[in-house]
Amino acid sequence: MKKNYFLLFAALFGMLAVILGAFGAHGLEKLVDAKMLQRFHTGVEYHFYHTLALGLAGCLWQSNPSPWHNRAAWGFIGGILIFSGSLYAYVLTGISKFGMITPIGGLSFIVGWTCLAWGIWHNES
Repeated sequence: MKKNYFLLFAALFGMLAVILGAFGAHGLEKLVDAKMLQRFHTGVEYHFYHTLALGLAGCLWQSNPSPWHNRAAWGFIGGILIFSGSLYAYVLTGISKFGMITPIGGLSFIVGWTCLAWGIWHNES
């Protein structure tokens, strides 16, 4: 059986979400204001949700390697990197231009969920 890199990414992204969540809760609160801390928390929250969705897509892909499950997984990976990553970068650097790409990550999440639904709907097994 081939290695399932989607499940590996889900495990690593999950670990990173816990680390960043702890950093936001215990270290960042002394460095940024409440509004920025909420943005960071939003990044962690969406990071976590979509890590679980990535794990689901990886499990579905492993049991039935549909190109739609593959596309869903890549949508979730892209969304985590762009949506959550841009929020983390904005909060940590204060450069508001990072916020301009956040909606692209949100669109990537939407594409991921759409592909996941399409793949489940069209599953023939």
